Amino acid sequence: MITMYGIKNCDTIKKARNWLDNERVPYSFHDYKVSGVDKAKLEEWVMEHGWETIFNRSGTSFRALDAGDKAHIDADKAILLMITNPSLIKRPILDTGKGTIIGFKATTYENTLQGVSA
Repeated sequence: MITMYGIKNCDTIKKARNWLDNERVPYSFHDYKVSGVDKAKLEEWVMEHGWETIFNRSGTSFRALDAGDKAHIDADKAILLMITNPSLIKRPILDTGKGTIIGFKATTYENTLQGVSA
């Protein structure tokens, strides 16, 4: 089963969900704001992609951090920050069961999920 991780009202999540729905790809949705985020899952993603890919530095949540939180970030610190503020996690993260896709690009979804439909 494919699982999309993110925040329901995120514009990129909406685009990715629309794409999956239009292509009739079955998936479940895990909303960080409702269900939180699992430390072990974050650690898996960081191992697979690196913390720099998972950690969202471009949003308002990162800009709102105090200087101490922004300084000297490494994998462990990034994971702790993402647990306490899930908006710092790049969105969406799509778990295909064989690996994860970070962010949304229709061509990447199409190439990875070719042949998967309800």
